Amino acid sequence: MPADSLPLHDVAIVGAGIAGVVHLAYARRAGLDAVVLEAQDGAGGLWRRLPAWQDLQIAPADWALGDIGLDGPCQPQVQANVQAWVTRFGLAGGIRYGCPVVRARHDGSHWRLDTAHGPVRARHLVAASGGHNRPCVPAVARQQPRVAELHASALRDPAQLAGRRVLVVGGGASAYDLLEQALTHQASQVAWAHRGLKWFLPTGKPKAVAGSVRPYARLQLQGLSHAQQSAGIGADMAARYARFGLDAIRPAQPWDVRHDQLIPGRPGMLAQFGRIERHAATVAAIDGATVQLSDGTRLQPELLLWGTGYATDLAWLDVPALAAVRSVDALAARCGCIVRSLDAPDLWLPGVGLDGIGAAPWAYALIARSTMAHIAGRAALDLAPVPHKVNHMDIAFHLAPRDAASYPDGWREQLAALVQDTPDDRPYPLPA
Repeated sequence: MPADSLPLHDVAIVGAGIAGVVHLAYARRAGLDAVVLEAQDGAGGLWRRLPAWQDLQIAPADWALGDIGLDGPCQPQVQANVQAWVTRFGLAGGIRYGCPVVRARHDGSHWRLDTAHGPVRARHLVAASGGHNRPCVPAVARQQPRVAELHASALRDPAQLAGRRVLVVGGGASAYDLLEQALTHQASQVAWAHRGLKWFLPTGKPKAVAGSVRPYARLQLQGLSHAQQSAGIGADMAARYARFGLDAIRPAQPWDVRHDQLIPGRPGMLAQFGRIERHAATVAAIDGATVQLSDGTRLQPELLLWGTGYATDLAWLDVPALAAVRSVDALAARCGCIVRSLDAPDLWLPGVGLDGIGAAPWAYALIARSTMAHIAGRAALDLAPVPHKVNHMDIAFHLAPRDAASYPDGWREQLAALVQDTPDDRPYPLPA
């Protein structure tokens, strides 16, 4: 079929993870012709590929929205929740599974996407393939390596850690998760190598409780400035580090709501912190059965676990500035109005909603509602860059002046009532 005779969709959405299906749901609500192109054979995005033990960084009540339930915080329940969106809103007919996008380019009038099933045309493109879609394993020198290596995403059964010498590498959420698993499953030795460290919230509570973002939402609705929020939360976190005897791993930089995540603590890691052999270093080389660290230390672990996170991969976009991006922060710097690309017309990048403070489905719902209102001609999202993360309820405050259709008179009072009156163990209602 000649390219010009192909249907011209209002919106093409790449990826059927939570961002993709939420955007499809709001596109339908806005009366737009939208299609989702998904490389895998089902919905779920990264959650479809993660091990069953991987869990949320927030409370389940914060992930769920309205009557779209979530039965638990782990990978099977989260993947089922994404599928529940597809079922709840009858989205299956709008998703093409097993349809990877090889290339997407704007020809001056619309987007053309080359897929495994042929070309697709659309006026607007939502790149919902994920801000975290490629596991990161650093390139280190390897000489006849005999140390087993696994990225956190490839550790299918943590029980295999029992009785083994384990080295965890990384200084963020993935590394904290791996340390928790190694200690919980009684690894015989646990070493930890890290370069920088990300703040987390030391607590004896499980992540499913400690990860609640409701207290932060209440802070936001009190009208506190970012500096006041940072000072209050940062002081609480510093006091917790001192109380748990963790000052040795306290990050050097002050905690800042505009740039940092609010990562919940790992109670098992804290309870057995004394068992961890810690090295402020990176992996320099793997030589046979020996791992050499950048500080000169030589270790002989049986298993090296890479807790080095995930990169952004937009190589399928024929937009050089974006194809070269490897992090959510770098992606956000190339956007106006939170998610509108500065490098290509009619391109939306919802992955920048990750890595901040808040709940991904809530953020995606607010962003998708206004994005689709803009595409439908009922909102005017500008191209003004935002030099920091826009978190949780601040998303509404940013979008409201630009999207009066979604934020009618009285929306501030309604949002305040929502935050104050919704019990912490119940989901927020789906944004209408």
